[in-house]
Amino acid sequence: MPSTLKLSQRETAFNHEVVTRFELYNSLFQTLPFYQVKDTGILLPFFSSHCEKEANKHISPASVIESFFKKYVPDIDHREQINRMFRFIQYIERQVVLFDAIEDSSFSKIGRSDDSGTLQSLLQQASISEQSRNNISQKLNDFSLRLVLTAHPTQFYPGSVLGIMTDLIEALKTNDINSIDVLLQQLGKTPFFNKTSPTPVDEAVSLVWFLENIFYHAVAGIQSKLEEEFDVDTDRSNQLLELGFWPGGDRDGNPNVTTETTKSVASFLRQRIFRCYYRDFRVLKRRITFRGVEKAMATLEKLIYQHAYNKPEPKDLQPELLDVLQSIRQTLITEHDSLFVNIVEDLIKKVRLFGCYFATLDIRQDSRILRQVFDFGAQQPNIQAGIKSGYNELGEEEKLKQLSFNEADFQCPDDADDMICDTLNTIRLMKQIQTGNGEKACQRFIISNCQQASDILQLINLFLWSGWKKDELTVDFMPLFETVNDLKHAAGVMEALYTHPFYKEHLLKRGNMQTIMLGFSDSTKDGGYLMANWSIYKAKVELTAIARKYGIALAFFDGRGGPPARGGGKTHRFYASMGEEIANEHIQLTIQGQTVSSQYGSVETARFNMEQLINAGIVSALQPNRNDLLDNRHKELISLMAEESYKLFMDLRQHPLFVEYLEKFSPLKLLSHINISSRPTRRNAGSALKLEDLRAISFVTAWSQLKQSIPGFYGVGTALNKMKETGNWKEVKDLYSSSGFFKTMVDNCTMSMSKSDFRVTAYLEKDKKFGQFWKMLKDEFELTKTMLLDLTGSNVLMEEYPVERRSIAIRERIVLPLVIIQHYALNCLNNSTDEELNKIYDKLVIRTVYGIVNAGRNLA
Repeated sequence: MPSTLKLSQRETAFNHEVVTRFELYNSLFQTLPFYQVKDTGILLPFFSSHCEKEANKHISPASVIESFFKKYVPDIDHREQINRMFRFIQYIERQVVLFDAIEDSSFSKIGRSDDSGTLQSLLQQASISEQSRNNISQKLNDFSLRLVLTAHPTQFYPGSVLGIMTDLIEALKTNDINSIDVLLQQLGKTPFFNKTSPTPVDEAVSLVWFLENIFYHAVAGIQSKLEEEFDVDTDRSNQLLELGFWPGGDRDGNPNVTTETTKSVASFLRQRIFRCYYRDFRVLKRRITFRGVEKAMATLEKLIYQHAYNKPEPKDLQPELLDVLQSIRQTLITEHDSLFVNIVEDLIKKVRLFGCYFATLDIRQDSRILRQVFDFGAQQPNIQAGIKSGYNELGEEEKLKQLSFNEADFQCPDDADDMICDTLNTIRLMKQIQTGNGEKACQRFIISNCQQASDILQLINLFLWSGWKKDELTVDFMPLFETVNDLKHAAGVMEALYTHPFYKEHLLKRGNMQTIMLGFSDSTKDGGYLMANWSIYKAKVELTAIARKYGIALAFFDGRGGPPARGGGKTHRFYASMGEEIANEHIQLTIQGQTVSSQYGSVETARFNMEQLINAGIVSALQPNRNDLLDNRHKELISLMAEESYKLFMDLRQHPLFVEYLEKFSPLKLLSHINISSRPTRRNAGSALKLEDLRAISFVTAWSQLKQSIPGFYGVGTALNKMKETGNWKEVKDLYSSSGFFKTMVDNCTMSMSKSDFRVTAYLEKDKKFGQFWKMLKDEFELTKTMLLDLTGSNVLMEEYPVERRSIAIRERIVLPLVIIQHYALNCLNNSTDEELNKIYDKLVIRTVYGIVNAGRNLA
């Protein structure tokens, strides 16, 4: 079937299933009398239309708001106008949920542009011959996929709203109008935000909702299908499918995460997986009513129930649970004609997958903190570290010579610095968690801002000083390279580790496998979109070469955010386009922010997206595309473009108005007041705002609220234009046509630009102070758009993806009033001295952030 026909069918299905139904149910939604303001639903369409018309005329947000109230509600004062705006926000927030739910309910009809990239396509390949099936089986046994849910604060929907969305999606699948009606009423009366900031444990609880309701079923379903179709080794040490978890373990820059937090989250994860097992056991109990299994069933029930609802001393029960289940299975096979054996096997599979821990709780801390803790430990007389004074002034080579790797059992004194106590106590706690929940419960320590081999080796010393034994150090140490400069030196750091006698021996005990984390967010903030992606690509090539040189199995753990500016976008295409120069046997990535609910919000979408990642890993290994292996000329071209864009991006960052512009016209300063995160929006929160202290997530979110998406495109147009001016344009166009890596990078850039809307801030062009700065941003946007359309041979951005383009356009139209209100409130804040009113303006700005990010699905 020609692809154009397939696209038109998808567009038709989207119009019928999503657009028409949204208009229908939205009209029902607008008649609901929420919050005793009966005319809000009637006024909102007029307000939305007014915002659209005035934005097209480049009218300032302040004038848009004033002219609307003058025309439609002339007899109310300023405070009542603000009240109406809050009501509009409440409606629009829920319109976004309705659109999400309608789109998700239609996923099976519009979500799959085709079956390529899923298990279905692997099965089709396997059906060609037995050899094909065996090849895929072999690759599956060498492959692993790990999704890690992180604590990043852009998953705005609370659990209560997620529950309503789940029910609404099911009701929409069958157009159950009565259920839809009452669920919309429930949605209207359910709060969308917290009155107080959540604790790290609260964050963990909200994300565990996805583990229980989505991943528990999706992961087990994929594992079942793979085992059914291929010869998959179920006893391998590193599983084919694994889950990771950061809330409660990630303390990088978050002083609110403590040892007690980590302990509570590990305990909660354990309890929830046992509750999942107990729900499944109840199904089992209704079916397995035969003689010969009574005792085993009673044992199983007691084990699972106690740990699901009571809190006995934690113990790794995975081997015991599997033994009991296997005995039940055997009895069913030998004595009961295998009746209901599939239900038992399903539970066996889940216990194998999730053990007593559900997801591995990763620990992460910044190298600068860990260096301070090491300095503290080195000075303790009862550790006898043998570190001489002046250690920190030594060169790297001399530092490595001084590290003794001596064992001690040092207990951190209570009067030590809080951060030092937390680090040392958490290192001891990791051993307790492993003993109680199993080794995989907490076996990874990530060192962010890792700059040298000593950052890892000093941390190993901290473990050995805290009661861990060299021969029983069941922990994987993972450097996180984030900035452009750190990525440049990453291979040298790893070579120093691979050749270090102690680390070499430790890696052997860990299966000779090294995981390296690479951060997309900070590298984009540091060097711009093209340079970040190219720096990570080059680092992966160099790190792969070094690992292969020393016979190390390598896994890359990608710290990806939702938007392309933070490593998101069409992620699976990146993995499918990794050439032979890059290790791709193991795919590990963070799932964060709106990506959690947008791509993994239902079992169906989670399975689809996980299957795409599995397929990408297997296909890139079995059928490598020779065009994905960039030749020297291709590398030279991309390098030239990256350098050109980097220069422009760095000029922008160093512009004297850069930070002030963000602070004045975006909600940057107010992001810390949004009660969605336990984590500060920036490091060194007490000091004046500096760009280097600003977290990448806040940086990208601020630009997305401005509707300018600078981190996702700035510098790309100038780089492409330079290629055209220097006579390289045909080669660049050929590169786009042939290289999966370059095409994915470009296509994700166009997605970022599709979510930009310079109409909202067009009034700034006439601003005396910021006019030229705004024009500089707009000019680069227009240049990038022109160059991308030429490069892709398109008439509009995202022409190749019409359904996604239409979805973005509708979402942008829904939230345009929120963007206008936000800019209006920011303008009021910049010009008001009334403290009482300013608090209300603050709240107005903060409330708009929720809906704008939720509608964007991968904006932050």
